[in-house]
Amino acid sequence: MDIADWLRALGMQHLEGAFVANDVDLELLPKLTAADLEALGISSVGHRRRLLDAIGKLVAETEPSAQGSGIVKLAGAFQSQASAERRHLTVMFVDLVGSTELAERLDPEDLRTTIRLYQ
Repeated sequence: MDIADWLRALGMQHLEGAFVANDVDLELLPKLTAADLEALGISSVGHRRRLLDAIGKLVAETEPSAQGSGIVKLAGAFQSQASAERRHLTVMFVDLVGSTELAERLDPEDLRTTIRLYQ
């Protein structure tokens, strides 16, 4: 099964060109968001919703069932290739003078409002 077959099964073969032109295949389907579909030029909210629902069903079919029957493979799609990535990270802690005392005195909602004034 390829992306064209999948779209035909949904009755959305007219979208095949957008998927092919943007190199979207079965492996990328689970990662697509509504914003991605809109970027592909799919302006219809109904079409985007149908596609996202169909993607969800396709992903659910590839996951092991509660009975442990195994994973359904669709032409090798959705194979997990998890890898670790090392990144530089900077953490900064900033404390407002007197914020502890302020937190003890104020209601949480009022404290949030006051602290947001400094953002």
